[in-house]
Amino acid sequence: MSTSNPTTKSISLKEYGIKSENVHYQLSPSELHDITIDKGMGREADSGALAVNTGEFTGRSPKDRFIVKDKITEDKVWWGDINIPFSSEKFDALYDKVINYLDEKELFVRDCIACADEDYRLNIRVINEYPWSNLFAYNMFLRPTEDQLKDFDPEWTVINAPGFKADAEIDGTRQHNFAILNFTRKIALIGGTGYTGEIKKGIFSALNFILPVDKNTLPMHCSANVGEEGDTAIFFGLSGTGKTTLSTDPTRRLIGDDEHGWTKDNTVFNFEGGCYAKVINLSEESEPEIYGAIKEGAILENVIMDDNGKVDFADTSITQNTRVSYPIYHIDNIMEPSIGDNVKNIFFLTADAFGVLPPISKLTPSQAAYHFMSGYTAKVAGTEAGVVEPVPSFSACFGAPFMPLHPAKYAEMLSRKMKDSGVNVWLVNTGWTGGPYGVGTRMKLKYTRAMIHAALNGDLGLYTYDTYHIHSVFGVAQPRQCPGVPTEVLSPRTTWNNDEAYYKTAFKLSNAFRENFKKYESGASEEIRRGGPQRYAF
Repeated sequence: MSTSNPTTKSISLKEYGIKSENVHYQLSPSELHDITIDKGMGREADSGALAVNTGEFTGRSPKDRFIVKDKITEDKVWWGDINIPFSSEKFDALYDKVINYLDEKELFVRDCIACADEDYRLNIRVINEYPWSNLFAYNMFLRPTEDQLKDFDPEWTVINAPGFKADAEIDGTRQHNFAILNFTRKIALIGGTGYTGEIKKGIFSALNFILPVDKNTLPMHCSANVGEEGDTAIFFGLSGTGKTTLSTDPTRRLIGDDEHGWTKDNTVFNFEGGCYAKVINLSEESEPEIYGAIKEGAILENVIMDDNGKVDFADTSITQNTRVSYPIYHIDNIMEPSIGDNVKNIFFLTADAFGVLPPISKLTPSQAAYHFMSGYTAKVAGTEAGVVEPVPSFSACFGAPFMPLHPAKYAEMLSRKMKDSGVNVWLVNTGWTGGPYGVGTRMKLKYTRAMIHAALNGDLGLYTYDTYHIHSVFGVAQPRQCPGVPTEVLSPRTTWNNDEAYYKTAFKLSNAFRENFKKYESGASEEIRRGGPQRYAF
């Protein structure tokens, strides 16, 4: 890519208190790519993608995410360790400090859109200190047309200052980095971290409040795609469970890979205009669509490259959370616009490192609400300091760090939508089989794909005793047969060859589910509470 000078217009930021005129507005991806390289802030990979290092932070910092407690939020937000309150006065003072800092910088501004459905459209202005952060905004949000830009009126503003460090004692933060939402001023203020995921998750968190409170629409941390018959499938899952991989399917059109809304009219729309995929151990053979999307315009984060720009996707010496962002049009088979209807199947993805959950099971509405509120996956040895054996990890609604309301609010909305639409809900274990982590093996991707395709095609049969076995600990219905999958793989107990060890581990996990759910019980209905594991170990 050849070096070029910025050619597009500037914009005044005086309404934000920024007097600087060194402001670039709506630069093209190629311009932002070149500026990043010219400034020594990134390198070009052999694929043409831009590779950057996000610095101190290579992932989100949930303990440094705050919401301003004001008249809009005080009685609605579920305050606690996830939604940490921040005072309006402290926000205003910190905002002024950030603005003064940015006033001396070269800035990059982008007007963009969240929500593919026009009825829910949110206009956003993103103000960035770094050019590659602005390219991330281009990739991840929806890109307005020239006509839309003529009268563009931003409703929310993201102010992103990675180089600014807060003084925790004075500014009211926990440490020098922060991500703060202010619903009265409609600002996401981010500082002290270069991790780009904070930009998209700031707006996602805002929409997770706005949509259910004001629009009667369920926001979801999920991916979604559409089949040839027009049926929509939704995939919930935490990082590392296969949400992006399994929804990027050459036989189905991709709606989006991470953030969606489900309307009262049973349509599903993407919040975003791009994808943000993990690339640890990425290969062309296992994930050709994502691998092929890494080209000119994409941003690789925290990967290791050799002198020729060749990426070693297995190298996690910087972080296990290596990422790529790219505009959704880098994927060939997509829905345009990013909207689907006729929701038929929902998949809850979990990487169960205990190896006790079935590889696929069908859930009742109460079980679905319970598992949705639980949001289970597991950490394995080596992923975090001090983790030497599998550890249960629960994140409500498969996205607790982004959910301002009580999880029961989202679960009840999901449960109603399930009943209204008659959707099938499946719990899919993409984790371990034949034993826990360190003993068993990771479920083969080809088997998981076969099970999901069978569910989508209706090949798993009706919910009867002849076709399903009720799991004796978790109460979920596991199919007895599935095309393309060995029968023994469908029964986790069978793969262990040690009933005593299997049940001991299964009860250990079921007790972890119950213990985790205690914090939600006061806000959950009796129907939802009954959706959890009912048997106790003696």
